[in-house]
Amino acid sequence: MKKSIYLFVILVGISMQAQVQEETVSESSMMKAKAKVNDSTKTTSKRVKIDGVAAVVGDHIILESDIDKTFLDLRQQGASIEGLTRCKLLGKLMEDKLYAHQAVQDSLVVSEGEISDRVTQTIEYFSEQIGGMDKLLKFYAMEDEASLRQRLTKITKTQFLTQRMQSKVVSEVEITPEEVRLFFETIPEDQRPKIGVELEVAQIIIEPKPSEEAVKKVVDKLKAIKSEVEAGASFGTKAILYSKDRASGRQGGFMSITKRMPLAKEFKDMSFTLQEGEVSEPFETDFGWHIVQIDKVRGQERDVRHILLIPEITNEKLDEARKKIDTLRQRILAEELTFDEAARSFSDDKDTRNNGGKLINPATLGTHFELTKMDPEQYSQIEPLKGDEISIPLLDETRTGQKRYKIIKVTNRYNEHVADYSKDYIKIKSLALKNKQLQEVEKWITEKIKETYINVNSGNRDCEFQNNWLKK
Repeated sequence: MKKSIYLFVILVGISMQAQVQEETVSESSMMKAKAKVNDSTKTTSKRVKIDGVAAVVGDHIILESDIDKTFLDLRQQGASIEGLTRCKLLGKLMEDKLYAHQAVQDSLVVSEGEISDRVTQTIEYFSEQIGGMDKLLKFYAMEDEASLRQRLTKITKTQFLTQRMQSKVVSEVEITPEEVRLFFETIPEDQRPKIGVELEVAQIIIEPKPSEEAVKKVVDKLKAIKSEVEAGASFGTKAILYSKDRASGRQGGFMSITKRMPLAKEFKDMSFTLQEGEVSEPFETDFGWHIVQIDKVRGQERDVRHILLIPEITNEKLDEARKKIDTLRQRILAEELTFDEAARSFSDDKDTRNNGGKLINPATLGTHFELTKMDPEQYSQIEPLKGDEISIPLLDETRTGQKRYKIIKVTNRYNEHVADYSKDYIKIKSLALKNKQLQEVEKWITEKIKETYINVNSGNRDCEFQNNWLKK
């Protein structure tokens, strides 16, 4: 999650300057620019450069300074720019604008809640990384947080539209085992990819249980808030004051949700049971206790507000969890039971316990983790383990700040090797699917370039673009 937000922030930093400059070019100015280009191509062979405009894609303008700023930001972030020419970078920016433009044409929708949540996560994370809100505002040259949030909201919407359009293009692309085999056989033996050192990792988690008194305290608090809201108090204000969900709390608990979103089942069930304006009774999920209010019903989408409270875990309860998992570790070392058996019988992690504690790699949906691509925190916990060694109890923390203990074990190690069709089928299938998706994307881009207004200024017409942006 932190990685995705960090990469997003880099893109925002790049896009921020482009957005500021792009907004200085009014819609009428853009239309005049288009007309000027059209007139010049009709009346004379002499090329006329539109000052500052590198290209126009649909309703989007790319400025020459956008390219300069992107190069600068890539250098500052330490990214390799070897082989990245100005023409290649312009082509990439034009491709992104084409996606965003077509997303609007296809009426792809991004909910306000999704945008608001991402903006909040970005501000909170990057503010922490950069050293406070004041430094963050200075970095983006913004006067206050409200201005920064407004600017990020516009950029985030464009980013979401681009992602949705990209997903739509490849959503129906599938691949058969025969296509995977043919793809693998077309790769010369001396060019087949090397698979780095991979691990399979299992974990057991013990969560401290709150006391009945602590649970009753938060349930009573939520009931009191519900009564105050029904008497006329603002649910949003209460969420800002009390909710432990940092992402939505600062937005008054606001979220736009659909049944397809990866949310707790109890949360979705409650949200799609209530009527507009109704406030739920307190209910429990794995994250804590909630109440929900329905703001608006919009077909299969609902705007909701929620407040999350988490029962307090005392140091005594946390220490009990540590002792419990340490005892479990000693039993495994004494061979009273296997790690697999212990995970299935005692782990509090619903996602892994039925699989003997084995972690699933979210990037591949398999159980293999390439050592060099692991999350740094996870790598630091796993790297010291040798053979069948089991880690000492490690203090873990959920995204809502709940503390718990875990032990981890490397269940299998796979040395670096050249890709083998039978052993590495899942990875090869992933590569074959990406290759097929890429072909579909190239086909889509070719078709949409023909249908979309595109102009590349005279100073960039000598570029050898990968795509036919010049419509030759």
